[in-house]
Amino acid sequence: MANAGRTHEILTARRAGLVGCTTCGKVHPLDTRVCRRCGAALQSRDETSLQRVWAWLIAGLVAYIPANVYPMLITQTFGKRQESTIVGGVIELVHHGSWGVALIVFVASVVVPIGKFIAIAWLAISVRSRSAADGHTRQHVYEIVEFIGRWSMIDVFVVAILAALVQLDFVASVNPGTAAVSFALSVAFTMLSAQNFDPRLIWDAYEADDT
Repeated sequence: MANAGRTHEILTARRAGLVGCTTCGKVHPLDTRVCRRCGAALQSRDETSLQRVWAWLIAGLVAYIPANVYPMLITQTFGKRQESTIVGGVIELVHHGSWGVALIVFVASVVVPIGKFIAIAWLAISVRSRSAADGHTRQHVYEIVEFIGRWSMIDVFVVAILAALVQLDFVASVNPGTAAVSFALSVAFTMLSAQNFDPRLIWDAYEADDT
Protein backbone atom coordinates (compact mmCIF):
# COMPACT_ATOMS: atom_id res chain seq x y z
CA MET A 1 0.00 0.00 0.00
CA ALA A 2 2.94 2.29 0.68
CA ASN A 3 4.07 1.97 -2.92
CA ALA A 4 0.56 2.59 -4.18
CA GLY A 5 0.36 5.79 -2.16
CA ARG A 6 3.70 6.97 -3.48
CA THR A 7 2.68 6.52 -7.12
CA HIS A 8 -0.05 9.18 -6.77
CA GLU A 9 2.54 11.73 -5.67
CA ILE A 10 4.15 11.59 -9.13
CA LEU A 11 2.63 14.04 -11.61
CA THR A 12 3.74 13.25 -15.15
CA ALA A 13 3.32 15.60 -18.11
CA ARG A 14 0.77 13.29 -19.72
CA ARG A 15 -1.26 13.19 -16.51
CA ALA A 16 -1.22 16.98 -16.50
CA GLY A 17 -2.48 17.02 -20.09
CA LEU A 18 0.81 18.20 -21.55
CA VAL A 19 3.31 16.99 -24.13
CA GLY A 20 6.90 18.18 -24.49
CA CYS A 21 8.77 18.63 -27.75
CA THR A 22 11.79 16.32 -27.80
CA THR A 23 13.57 18.67 -30.20
CA CYS A 24 13.37 22.07 -28.48
CA GLY A 25 11.73 21.24 -25.16
CA LYS A 26 8.68 23.49 -25.45
CA VAL A 27 5.60 22.17 -23.63
CA HIS A 28 2.19 22.09 -25.35
CA PRO A 29 -1.33 20.85 -24.58
CA LEU A 30 -1.61 17.09 -25.07
CA ASP A 31 -3.70 17.26 -28.26
CA THR A 32 -1.13 19.46 -30.08
CA ARG A 33 0.37 17.66 -33.07
CA VAL A 34 3.12 20.08 -34.20
CA CYS A 35 5.52 22.11 -32.06
CA ARG A 36 4.71 25.80 -32.30
CA ARG A 37 8.35 26.76 -31.81
CA CYS A 38 10.36 24.44 -34.10
CA GLY A 39 7.68 22.69 -36.17
CA ALA A 40 8.64 19.15 -35.06
CA ALA A 41 5.96 16.46 -34.78
CA LEU A 42 4.79 15.89 -31.21
CA GLN A 43 4.21 12.50 -29.61
CA SER A 44 3.38 11.82 -25.99
CA ARG A 45 5.26 8.54 -26.35
CA ASP A 46 7.41 7.08 -29.13
CA GLU A 47 5.64 3.79 -29.76
CA THR A 48 8.48 2.36 -31.88
CA SER A 49 11.20 3.31 -29.41
CA LEU A 50 11.66 -0.13 -27.86
CA GLN A 51 11.82 -1.86 -31.24
CA ARG A 52 14.76 0.33 -32.24
CA VAL A 53 16.37 -0.13 -28.83
CA TRP A 54 16.33 -3.92 -29.15
CA ALA A 55 17.49 -3.83 -32.78
CA TRP A 56 20.56 -1.67 -32.03
CA LEU A 57 21.27 -3.56 -28.81
CA ILE A 58 21.33 -6.95 -30.58
CA ALA A 59 23.52 -5.47 -33.33
CA GLY A 60 25.92 -4.19 -30.67
CA LEU A 61 26.00 -7.56 -28.93
CA VAL A 62 26.73 -9.35 -32.22
CA ALA A 63 29.59 -6.93 -32.99
CA TYR A 64 30.99 -7.32 -29.45
CA ILE A 65 31.61 -11.06 -29.91
CA PRO A 66 34.31 -10.76 -32.64
CA ALA A 67 35.71 -7.77 -30.74
CA ASN A 68 36.75 -10.21 -28.02
CA VAL A 69 37.66 -13.14 -30.27
CA TYR A 70 39.90 -11.43 -32.82
CA PRO A 71 43.07 -9.45 -32.01
CA MET A 72 42.68 -5.83 -30.93
CA LEU A 73 46.36 -4.98 -31.33
CA ILE A 74 49.02 -6.34 -33.69
CA THR A 75 52.61 -5.53 -32.75
CA GLN A 76 55.79 -6.31 -34.66
CA THR A 77 59.22 -6.04 -33.04
CA PHE A 78 62.28 -6.91 -35.14
CA GLY A 79 60.07 -8.94 -37.45
CA LYS A 80 58.37 -10.85 -34.64
CA ARG A 81 54.58 -10.57 -34.84
CA GLN A 82 52.36 -10.67 -31.78
CA GLU A 83 48.57 -10.43 -31.65
CA SER A 84 46.65 -9.46 -28.52
CA THR A 85 42.95 -9.72 -27.81
CA ILE A 86 41.31 -7.39 -25.29
CA VAL A 87 41.53 -9.88 -22.42
CA GLY A 88 44.94 -11.07 -23.59
CA GLY A 89 46.19 -7.49 -23.53
CA VAL A 90 44.92 -7.06 -19.97
CA ILE A 91 46.73 -10.23 -18.90
CA GLU A 92 49.95 -9.05 -20.56
CA LEU A 93 49.73 -5.72 -18.75
CA VAL A 94 49.27 -7.52 -15.44
CA HIS A 95 52.30 -9.71 -16.13
CA HIS A 96 54.36 -6.57 -16.80
CA GLY A 97 53.21 -5.04 -13.52
CA SER A 98 51.00 -2.34 -15.09
CA TRP A 99 48.07 -3.02 -12.80
CA GLY A 100 46.57 0.45 -13.13
CA VAL A 101 46.56 0.45 -16.93
CA ALA A 102 45.27 -3.14 -16.97
CA LEU A 103 42.39 -2.14 -14.69
CA ILE A 104 41.46 0.84 -16.88
CA VAL A 105 41.49 -1.27 -20.05
CA PHE A 106 39.50 -4.07 -18.39
CA VAL A 107 36.85 -1.68 -17.05
CA ALA A 108 36.56 0.31 -20.29
CA SER A 109 36.60 -2.69 -22.64
CA VAL A 110 34.83 -5.42 -20.66
CA VAL A 111 32.95 -4.15 -17.61
CA VAL A 112 31.45 -1.02 -19.19
CA PRO A 113 30.23 -2.64 -22.46
CA ILE A 114 28.72 -5.65 -20.70
CA GLY A 115 27.22 -3.36 -18.05
CA LYS A 116 25.62 -1.25 -20.80
CA PHE A 117 24.16 -4.34 -22.49
CA ILE A 118 22.60 -5.46 -19.22
CA ALA A 119 21.40 -1.97 -18.23
CA ILE A 120 19.75 -1.19 -21.58
CA ALA A 121 18.10 -4.61 -21.73
CA TRP A 122 16.84 -4.19 -18.16
CA LEU A 123 15.40 -0.76 -18.99
CA ALA A 124 13.64 -2.09 -22.09
CA ILE A 125 12.15 -5.00 -20.15
CA SER A 126 11.29 -3.09 -16.98
CA VAL A 127 9.25 -0.35 -18.69
CA ARG A 128 6.91 -3.09 -19.87
CA SER A 129 6.55 -4.55 -16.38
CA ARG A 130 4.74 -1.43 -15.07
CA SER A 131 6.56 -1.75 -11.75
CA ALA A 132 6.01 1.65 -10.17
CA ALA A 133 8.51 1.05 -7.37
CA ASP A 134 11.32 1.00 -9.92
CA GLY A 135 10.55 4.39 -11.48
CA HIS A 136 13.36 6.35 -9.86
CA THR A 137 15.75 3.41 -10.19
CA ARG A 138 15.09 3.27 -13.91
CA GLN A 139 15.76 6.97 -14.24
CA HIS A 140 19.09 6.68 -12.42
CA VAL A 141 20.13 3.69 -14.56
CA TYR A 142 19.22 5.60 -17.73
CA GLU A 143 21.29 8.61 -16.64
CA ILE A 144 24.29 6.39 -15.85
CA VAL A 145 24.07 4.69 -19.27
CA GLU A 146 23.94 8.09 -20.95
CA PHE A 147 26.93 9.33 -18.92
CA ILE A 148 29.26 6.39 -19.47
CA GLY A 149 28.52 6.23 -23.20
CA ARG A 150 31.11 8.93 -23.91
CA TRP A 151 33.88 6.88 -22.23
CA SER A 152 33.24 3.64 -24.11
CA MET A 153 35.76 4.33 -26.87
CA ILE A 154 38.83 4.52 -24.60
CA ASP A 155 40.26 1.22 -25.83
CA VAL A 156 39.88 2.21 -29.49
CA PHE A 157 41.49 5.59 -28.81
CA VAL A 158 44.49 3.91 -27.16
CA VAL A 159 44.97 1.58 -30.14
CA ALA A 160 44.68 4.49 -32.59
CA ILE A 161 47.22 6.58 -30.67
CA LEU A 162 49.70 3.69 -30.43
CA ALA A 163 49.31 2.92 -34.13
CA ALA A 164 50.03 6.56 -34.98
CA LEU A 165 53.05 6.89 -32.68
CA VAL A 166 54.80 3.54 -33.01
CA GLN A 167 55.72 3.08 -36.66
CA LEU A 168 59.46 2.34 -36.90
CA ASP A 169 59.34 0.10 -39.97
CA PHE A 170 61.12 -3.22 -39.27
CA VAL A 171 62.22 -2.27 -35.73
CA ALA A 172 58.75 -1.84 -34.26
CA SER A 173 55.22 -1.18 -35.43
CA VAL A 174 51.75 -1.23 -33.90
CA ASN A 175 48.58 -1.71 -35.92
CA PRO A 176 44.93 -2.10 -34.98
CA GLY A 177 43.46 -5.56 -35.42
CA THR A 178 40.07 -6.71 -36.66
CA ALA A 179 38.65 -6.44 -33.16
CA ALA A 180 39.20 -2.66 -33.12
CA VAL A 181 36.62 -2.17 -35.88
CA SER A 182 34.17 -4.60 -34.27
CA PHE A 183 34.57 -2.94 -30.88
CA ALA A 184 34.01 0.53 -32.36
CA LEU A 185 30.86 -0.71 -34.11
CA SER A 186 29.63 -2.34 -30.90
CA VAL A 187 30.09 0.90 -28.97
CA ALA A 188 28.34 2.90 -31.69
CA PHE A 189 25.42 0.48 -31.83
CA THR A 190 24.91 0.49 -28.05
CA MET A 191 25.05 4.29 -28.01
CA LEU A 192 22.35 4.38 -30.69
CA SER A 193 20.34 1.88 -28.66
CA ALA A 194 20.48 4.12 -25.59
CA GLN A 195 19.68 7.24 -27.61
CA ASN A 196 16.60 5.60 -29.16
CA PHE A 197 15.18 4.77 -25.74
CA ASP A 198 12.29 7.08 -24.93
CA PRO A 199 12.86 8.05 -21.25
CA ARG A 200 9.22 9.10 -20.91
CA LEU A 201 8.34 5.40 -20.89
CA ILE A 202 10.05 5.15 -17.49
CA TRP A 203 7.20 6.94 -15.75
CA ASP A 204 4.27 5.16 -17.41
CA ALA A 205 4.08 2.77 -14.45
CA TYR A 206 2.66 5.56 -12.33
CA GLU A 207 -0.13 6.20 -14.82
CA ALA A 208 -1.00 2.49 -15.08
CA ASP A 209 -2.46 2.55 -11.55
CA ASP A 210 -5.18 4.98 -12.64
CA THR A 211 -6.35 2.91 -15.60
